[in-house]
Amino acid sequence: MKKWVVTAKRADFKAIGEKYHIDQVTARLIRNRDVVGDEAIREYLYGTIDDLHDPEQMKGIVAASELILQKIRENARIRIIGDYDIDGVTSTYILYTGLKKCKAAVDYEIPDRIRDGYGINRQLVQAAWEDGIDTILTCDNGISALEQIAYAKELGMTVIVTDHHELRTREENGEIHVLIPDAEVVVNPHQPDCPYPYKELCGGAVAYKLVQELYRMAGFPAQEIEELIEYAAIATVGDVMKLTGENRILVKEGLKRLNQTQNIGLKALIRANGLDGKEINSYHIGFVLGPCINASGRLTTAKKALELLLCRDTQRADVLAEELLMLNSERKELTRKGYEEAVEQIESTSLKEDKVLIVYLPDCHESIAGIIAGRIRERYYRPVFVLTNGEKSVKGSGRSIEGYSMFEEMQKCDELFLNYGGHPMAAGCSLEKENIQPLREQLNRNANLTEEDLMEKVCIDVPMPIGYITEHLIEELNVLEPFGTANKKPVFAEKDVQILGARILGQNRNVVKMQVADSSGTVMDALYFGDVEVFRTYLEKKYGDTEVEKLFQNRKTGITLSVIYYPTVNEFRGQRTIQIVISDYQ
Repeated sequence: MKKWVVTAKRADFKAIGEKYHIDQVTARLIRNRDVVGDEAIREYLYGTIDDLHDPEQMKGIVAASELILQKIRENARIRIIGDYDIDGVTSTYILYTGLKKCKAAVDYEIPDRIRDGYGINRQLVQAAWEDGIDTILTCDNGISALEQIAYAKELGMTVIVTDHHELRTREENGEIHVLIPDAEVVVNPHQPDCPYPYKELCGGAVAYKLVQELYRMAGFPAQEIEELIEYAAIATVGDVMKLTGENRILVKEGLKRLNQTQNIGLKALIRANGLDGKEINSYHIGFVLGPCINASGRLTTAKKALELLLCRDTQRADVLAEELLMLNSERKELTRKGYEEAVEQIESTSLKEDKVLIVYLPDCHESIAGIIAGRIRERYYRPVFVLTNGEKSVKGSGRSIEGYSMFEEMQKCDELFLNYGGHPMAAGCSLEKENIQPLREQLNRNANLTEEDLMEKVCIDVPMPIGYITEHLIEELNVLEPFGTANKKPVFAEKDVQILGARILGQNRNVVKMQVADSSGTVMDALYFGDVEVFRTYLEKKYGDTEVEKLFQNRKTGITLSVIYYPTVNEFRGQRTIQIVISDYQ
């Protein structure tokens, strides 16, 4: 059962609407996303590339650019060390492309998820030194690698760190000390004394900023950097960053570029996913293209995804894109099996009574534990850890709910872990097998979660009669895109909508098409893409089999539903009609 709550943030919606020539509904949606004040509203609605902050404001960027250009003049060998996820791959691509353009002697290395684990390690440092590398340049990692970077310095190498993760801290005599690696230069907006005004950038965006400054110093025209903005957009959406402020502009501008991409590899991936000729939006990055890029780092090597982005041969690109598509299909199948096994385990044991779910799937591929944890969290609305057998110990990923800080709660069980890290909503860990049950017991004993906490809340932006919807309003809602974290797709709702008739459509009979009417007599089509059987059973319990039978025969009934929806325009044989897509009902 979900709890519906209306978001009721106050503002003069009429005045905002008049000032910016937008509907009051749109003004309310903007306020609900905490966009307040003239400058913020203007940037939100009309922000362009010119509104991005100057990279020189970021601590270390000028020094890093000068050092890289010096190394290029000296013909010193530079190695980029990235990460195996979508942000790491695209960051590596951005830096590699930028440095190549500046004529650097540069190569790259991406850690293997299983063999190396996350980020730069001692073996990668040793290998770079043996290969005659002078300078290591990290991206999307390095800020926590204090010992590894110290080792690189011992070997006489230069190290430049670019990262976006939070910095490690240590408490001494009641004081908190921030730990920064002993690199020549560190570029990370989270450094305590970094004046950069926007802190939510991903690794790809930090890399983009560095290359922007590098190009400026190298004398390239200002617009040259825009060729790389689509990769910063892919990284931002793929790494689930907040789509606010500067990130929103990066993604908006990057999507324009992505829809006309000249990248042979991306074109091949778009084709392989059947998106050729379609408008690519943030959904396609997050749920279609991004998972293919991530799949290579999960199941084989992320270098395959990077090879695709760097590919200059159409035939080779098509082969690589198909490989990534197949890997993603394999990942989906492994996820489905793992998810079903997890549900079976929860439902058939005392686990289902727990407030914090600890699911041990020994044979699950460790790279998909986090995805399965996310699915389980969606189903049960509980904090979830999915644990599996790693090479040396049990490894796991956690996904949380609002009101339960996963990282804080893990700190209370510090002695049970070999290693752990994360933030309030997600975490990773490793532990000995014999500590699984103690971890379950301790996390549940410490969990102060109430029944209210364990009820998922659906936040309604605007309770809006369907009679208010116009084509103009639907068109205007597009200014709110791109949708994603911290800029979610608007949620509309209406109570007691009459259901005039219904039929089941789709090859797999997985769509309900209804005709609905509101109290003012407005009639329109409505589509529901959820579980059709659950929907029908819900109606039968509430209204009885006979009424539901009549409904599906398009005969008059007394069936009404309160619905959460999003309005769209349906175009069929040249006819345009307004319809709603229902995402939830009560």
